[in-house]
Amino acid sequence: MADFKIQPLGDRVIVQADKAEETTKGGIILPDSAREKPSQGKIVAAGAGARSDSGELIALTVKVGDAVLYGKYSGTEVTIEGEEYMIMRESDIFGIVK
Repeated sequence: MADFKIQPLGDRVIVQADKAEETTKGGIILPDSAREKPSQGKIVAAGAGARSDSGELIALTVKVGDAVLYGKYSGTEVTIEGEEYMIMRESDIFGIVK
């Protein structure tokens, strides 16, 4: 997303979480309070990378467009132009979904 309004700094990324399931496999509609918080999403913006102690830039492993898995309570939730996003460090990401 080239025109994203926020550029994360350092080794932080902005993730748009996948939507929570609204129904069970059996067709039961879940209320908001019973829905599982998603732990998978898509990276929409990424910082340049972390700095080592010597000041050298360490590039991120993930990139914009990657589908990723992250911890259930990772990151900070933010709302940007009515959309929900998560800002987190790359170290909070468990893996890239292929």
